[in-house]
Parts: sequence; C-alpha cells; structure tokens
Amino acid sequence: MRAAIGASAGAGIWGTVKRLRAQAKNGYNTVEVAVEGPISREGSRLPSSSQRSIPADKIVEQIERADEDPNVEALVVKLNTPGGEVLPSEDIRLAAERFDGPTIGYATDTCASGGYWIAAGCDELWAREASVVGSIGVRGSSVNAKGLGDKLGLDYRPKTAGEYKDAGYPLKEPEEQDDEYLQGLVDDYYETFVEHVAEGRGLDEETIRETEARVYLGTDAIDNGLVDELGTREDVEERIEERLGHDIEIEEFTPEQSLMERIRSQSQGVAYAFGAGVADSIGVDDEFSLELR
Repeated sequence: MRAAIGASAGAGIWGTVKRLRAQAKNGYNTVEVAVEGPISREGSRLPSSSQRSIPADKIVEQIERADEDPNVEALVVKLNTPGGEVLPSEDIRLAAERFDGPTIGYATDTCASGGYWIAAGCDELWAREASVVGSIGVRGSSVNAKGLGDKLGLDYRPKTAGEYKDAGYPLKEPEEQDDEYLQGLVDDYYETFVEHVAEGRGLDEETIRETEARVYLGTDAIDNGLVDELGTREDVEERIEERLGHDIEIEEFTPEQSLMERIRSQSQGVAYAFGAGVADSIGVDDEFSLELR
C-alpha cells in the first residue's frame, strides 16, 4: 500500500515538475483561440469589414494544438461572430468540448447562432453587459428565379433521379412538397441545435425554444441562463486562475496562412465587392443553403 501511494505521489510530483518546466520554457499555461467573423469552411474577408474570418478547420487545428501542448492547462475561446455554416460550427464546438482542461467561452461583441453553438462546447460562457448573445435558430434559404427565367426564354428541363433531387433549384416551379421537405431539414438541424445547447449549457429544451431565436444583451442573457457570468477579459483570467489554483499566462494561438491562402482570402473580398457575395449568401450556387445566423 505504501509503495503504491509513494508511486502515485511520485507520479503527481513528476507531472507537476514537467508542467512547470514546460511553462518556464514556453512562458504560458493558457491558450486563447479566437472565432471571429462569419463561420465557414473556407473563411473570407469582406471589404466592408476589417474583421477577417479564419477557416473553421484552422480554428480546430489551433484548439487541438493547445490540447496537445503539455504546458497548456486551460483554453479561452474568444467569440465574436454572427454565426455561419452548420458543420464548421459543429467541428469547432467538438474541438472545444474535447479539450482536456477548463474551457471558457468569452463573448465580446457578438455571440450569435453558430457562435452560440460553439459556446455549448465550453464549460462556461462569459459575456460583457452590452454583448449580443443568442439567436438559437437555423435559417434555410433559396431564391426562385423561375419568373425571371421565363422572361429570358430559359426552358428548365431537369434530368434527375430521386424525387427531391432538384428541390429548391432556382429555375424550378416551386412546389409545396419541396417546401415541406426543405423545411424538414431546417427543423431537424434546429432540434440538433437545441439538444446541443441543452446538454452543453445545462438548460431545459423548452426554455431554449421559448427564446424563439431572439438575441439578448448580456444583462438579459444572464437572467435567462444563456451566459454564466458577466465580466471583462481580466475577470475571465481571474476565473481561470481560481479554477487552476495558480497564476496564468495566456498565449494567443493564431493559424498561419500560406501566401496562396492570403491571396484567395483577398480575392474573395474582391468578389464580394462585385456582387458574388450576394449570390453566395442567398445560396444560389448551392440551390438551398443552411446557416446558423
């Protein structure tokens, strides 16, 4: 018994020594990863905004990098996003949820829809009094151009296999059964959203539905349980120190982008300036788009 206790104590001490060595070498023991701008697989930079959107996969990589770093004990996920695509949001949420250590979500200006989906993977969610939080809902959209096509003399002749293969296609005459099918997809994603929030945030599902996808200021969000605490960045740091039991040093992990990635990001901005972004945002290219916004 004594040998076992001694071995266990020795392992604990050695683990502490390794942590302190790593911290001394790297100078940090807590990592911050930012989710800013619209959430998407590719990321983008809009010319109307100084805010750059980092590809979701790059954000996941930084969270996983922090999890694998031996001297990182806690994670701060800074959230300033209106939302975005469903699966990229889920990938980031899963990465935050899997981090081995305290994970604090911190909403700055906006933590809406896809941002809140991500927050459901954090242990705690903090916000400022004037932060905009919520929008727990899913939006599906498509544009029907059948009337315009008729005026231009376009004759849509589909060749499909499967009854709903061209549901929501811009040049197809809208049909009630197609609308019901597409609405069913939106409803399914919404139920998944509600379940994630209920489980991750410890809220009753009916309470979440009663928000009806509204957004709230931080002062109201804390009253209905959407956030845990209101405070500044310094308050968040103090909370992490309280949980860890010692002082912290925070390092921001940011993805490195290759020259081609930076060029592509800038070219997307130019495309938006000339109107391509409008088509992308309403889902013309994809016929029917689903977004957490």
